[in-house]
Amino acid sequence: MSGSGDDVQPVDCTIKPPIYLQIGEIQSDAAHSGVCVVDVTLPFGKPVNIAEITFKNYYTAYVTLRLLRRGPAQEAPAKWSIALRDLPLMDNPHTEGGSQDYCSIHRTQMQVEPDHVVSVRLILRQPSSAWLAFSLEHVRIFPHTEPDPEKEVSDWLSDLTLVDQHPDLEGLPDPQTVSSSLQQMWALTEVMQTNQTTASIGRFDVDGRYDINLLSLT
Repeated sequence: MSGSGDDVQPVDCTIKPPIYLQIGEIQSDAAHSGVCVVDVTLPFGKPVNIAEITFKNYYTAYVTLRLLRRGPAQEAPAKWSIALRDLPLMDNPHTEGGSQDYCSIHRTQMQVEPDHVVSVRLILRQPSSAWLAFSLEHVRIFPHTEPDPEKEVSDWLSDLTLVDQHPDLEGLPDPQTVSSSLQQMWALTEVMQTNQTTASIGRFDVDGRYDINLLSLT
């Protein structure tokens, strides 16, 4: 699974030590209960829109993701929601395939919009008793940012200005040559129009003979 881009920095958050759930009141090896909880606390008063959660697996077979989200109204109490249930991290809980892979959970994989999140809870399961402990390491949360429309318009205008300043003239005639030719044609046209207006009619000679129709006009 891929990680987040290099241009986005992870959120400054607090990752609490994993808590292994016990079965009954017997104080035995708690890891054999097969369930572990890892809580991630985000900065107080700064809800986060999550783009991606990355981590390194450590013998966890399945992970369930729960998010504590605030509503649009800040005075409304935050509510827990299941964003992802039992995502498999290992090929087989009893073998080592995928047991130490780097993984990521993208917002597009989540069943709810991971916005206005104030806390993250990772519920880990390992049904196999072959592993004494299991957890997740290097947990990082990357924020989701919307593109700035004003910046996009500014970039578009910059590109447009650049094109105007440096047009691609490959294969086209030189503009100065074209302009000079047009000026010459315009001058020639003016001269021809002047000559047609002021020149005398003279003789009307057709193949060395006078044209009768033209002679009748004189």
